[in-house]
Amino acid sequence: MSYQTTGPLFQARHIPLAERMRPTIWADLQTAGIRDHVLLRQLQEGNGPVPSLVLWGPPGVGKTTLARLIGKTFPVRFVELSATLSGVKEVRAVVDEAQDCPEQTVLFIDEIHRFTRSQQDAFLPSIE
Repeated sequence: MSYQTTGPLFQARHIPLAERMRPTIWADLQTAGIRDHVLLRQLQEGNGPVPSLVLWGPPGVGKTTLARLIGKTFPVRFVELSATLSGVKEVRAVVDEAQDCPEQTVLFIDEIHRFTRSQQDAFLPSIE
């Protein structure tokens, strides 16, 4: 018996179930207790500048999903990095590219607490 090892079906099987089930539109996001929050409504509309946010909470509550929805809603260049797989070099590269890019860039750093204090300090001037 042969198995398919290429193509979209094979690739979809290797994407974790949680990633495949992640909401991709605002209507699918279930945010218990904050559905009517003013900031959440503004984010869904995509009007004005993208606010600077720190998303904090236990695993599985939707921090990454919320960041990705913001990236889809606003007319911005959305860049996602994981602090477990990236370092200051990659962050600086994104910041340098953002300075040359005509559209606003939103940088989402997942698991940022994994950066050391000095690594986090390296990109603070870009935020301020």
